[in-house]
Amino acid sequence: MSRQYFGTDGIRGTVGQAPITPDFMLRLGHAVGRVLRRAESRPTVLIGKDTRISGYMLESALESGFNSAGVDVVLLGPLPTPGVAYLTRALRANLGVVISASHNAYPDNGIKFFSAQGTKLPDAWELAVEAALKEEPVWEKSSALGKSRRLDDAAGRYIEFAKSTFANDLTLKGLKIVVDGANGAAYQIAPKVFHELGAEVISIGCEPNGTNINDGVGATHPEALIRAVKANHAHYGIALDGDADRLQIVSADGRLFNGDEVLYLMVNERLQRGDKVDGAVGTLMTNMAVEVALKAKGVKFVRAKVGDRYVLEELQRNGWLLGGEGSGHLLALDKHTTGDGIISALQVLQAVQRSGKSLAELLGDVKLFPQELINVRLKPGQDWKANAKLAPTQAEIEQQLGVNGRVLIRASGTEPIVRVMVEAQDATLARSCAQRLADVISRA
Repeated sequence: MSRQYFGTDGIRGTVGQAPITPDFMLRLGHAVGRVLRRAESRPTVLIGKDTRISGYMLESALESGFNSAGVDVVLLGPLPTPGVAYLTRALRANLGVVISASHNAYPDNGIKFFSAQGTKLPDAWELAVEAALKEEPVWEKSSALGKSRRLDDAAGRYIEFAKSTFANDLTLKGLKIVVDGANGAAYQIAPKVFHELGAEVISIGCEPNGTNINDGVGATHPEALIRAVKANHAHYGIALDGDADRLQIVSADGRLFNGDEVLYLMVNERLQRGDKVDGAVGTLMTNMAVEVALKAKGVKFVRAKVGDRYVLEELQRNGWLLGGEGSGHLLALDKHTTGDGIISALQVLQAVQRSGKSLAELLGDVKLFPQELINVRLKPGQDWKANAKLAPTQAEIEQQLGVNGRVLIRASGTEPIVRVMVEAQDATLARSCAQRLADVISRA
């Protein structure tokens, strides 16, 4: 059975257009509730959200759908995606639900789900929900309807959990840190975490109004963080995305470090402490330099499909703990069950504070290969895979790059976009090859 609604990371789209409408959310809540009740007579679901104005509407519809299927609901309010994952596990709930479109602009929204263990759910579960959506609803009688309540201290519980992942013998005292909350789910939480661990915190992107999430701030717009770090003479800058599962970090000189570099740093920090690290997982997009550097230290490296759920699946398959994406989705399974921008930032700061070295010094072994990434927006109905010129052009470029580069072309799981990535030791070559491929796709 193929998916009709679920993409790379849950269900996502433009608000007011199917499936991001209140009537569909009512059906979705009901269908998910029926799937849950196959294993549990009275399931409990947690619902958190980011700061989009549409979150109120979608939350109400989902809540009603769950209640109609005999499922109890706990409303968490604005909370980072990893916070919902944590509380789902901590409160022994059956399912965690996040209303968010992550790094997308405010007109979009979406739904993500977490298992009782705080992990992304497998394809089989999503297919079961899709099948339930095709069935006629079965409304529970009044005596069996679910109930709803609000958890008032959800943010405080998550703050304490995030702080607990930072080494007890270390502090952030003496550091000035700019925290960019992307006007999203972590706008109150992130500054408090770093402040309570001792840092002097300067906040930007922490004044949401329902329509400014990810608008010129956050992990997808790090230029705002770079400016703020320089203007305030801060030691570091930390940017999250709208639902705070993604991280970008900036040093005092304005240098931006991506998720590939942070993954290497997390692995190396554990090696320096004497911990055994058998392997790490990246994605098809992970920079070749990280793979080369990890293998030089005797750490195996495996590439998963793009998407943190696939990184997690590969980690679980191998029994490893550390993985991530260049976009800033990072997994440290000895700290949390899912990607967490705040906890990933704390792992970086822990390495810095413990070693007494700068980020640049800690990453001296990694010289990233130039990568050129071009997003090609598809026209309605465009089948880019049917492009007869694409395969021969790609083969020509791959032969030109040889063993010192690679090409990756893939469709986005959340937007009508094809991502063209070319990696080479020479930046000019990477740029020209990527543009050639993008031109072939866009002219189709």
